[in-house]
Amino acid sequence: MLIRRPPDIPSSELTPEPLYLRRREFIAATGLAAGSLAFPALARALERASGQQREDRLTPWEDVTGYNNFYEFGTGKDDPAENAHTLRPRPWTVEIAGECARPGRYDIDLLLRGVTIEERVYRMRCVEAWSMVIPWNGFPLATLINRVQPTPRARFIEFTTLLDPEQMPGQRRGVLPWPYVEGLRLDEAMHPLAILATGVYGRPLPNQNGAPLRLVVPWKYGFKGIKSIVRIRFAAEMPRNTWNVAAPDEYGFYANVNPEVDHPRWSQARERRIGEFLRRPTLMFNGYAEQVGHLYAGLDLRRNY
Repeated sequence: MLIRRPPDIPSSELTPEPLYLRRREFIAATGLAAGSLAFPALARALERASGQQREDRLTPWEDVTGYNNFYEFGTGKDDPAENAHTLRPRPWTVEIAGECARPGRYDIDLLLRGVTIEERVYRMRCVEAWSMVIPWNGFPLATLINRVQPTPRARFIEFTTLLDPEQMPGQRRGVLPWPYVEGLRLDEAMHPLAILATGVYGRPLPNQNGAPLRLVVPWKYGFKGIKSIVRIRFAAEMPRNTWNVAAPDEYGFYANVNPEVDHPRWSQARERRIGEFLRRPTLMFNGYAEQVGHLYAGLDLRRNY
């Protein structure tokens, strides 16, 4: 098994989970968090002084697994952790369809056979302006793509979440057009940073985090990271993604993290890292501009958002 971390978040900047939890307990005990809220001018001064110097510390397990958006289990942040016990991640099949040489319905354990699982520590930036740093376990999406051999007509890849209101009670409500669908350009999907995750913190992926298989694309807003995938389709035309259908004035196909393009209802220039009380600047492409910026050369990133 190959274990590695992306070079932009060095191991020296990662705080082990137990130590980080003790740090948070210390902050709570000394009243620092409450004090910062009582003195907003001081908090803003500290924020300006710290700038981007704050480290990318791992977000604790209980926050990664307990603070989620997964509307299939409810619209509250704690709903997925409370309700996702109804999901049955085994047995599980993934359909491979569309413009590829090896379509079919694959048992997930067969799909994962021979795959090298890696550790990838990535920033995750939600479109709602909060963020985390998560140690995923998974494998490059390109590994699966190469295995099923897309045809020359394939320019996009579409992902679909399980549709089963018995297992996903949130689907009984029409908050979104079910099933959840997401997509990438094929060259985005082939980028080495894009992975299919099977675990987090060295443990199997919890139901509320998208078990047994989810997409992680760290330079895009978190809603692009579709969970509990049951279908992967290669297409010649751009797929229509769920949020783009539900709110076309808010969500574009690309959903790249861009601090210069605000959401219609809030600024995207700053973000709240879960576990911190000061906001930090949002980085272009979530800090991965050097790795992925070339994918969007020539695009107007204010229009192709």
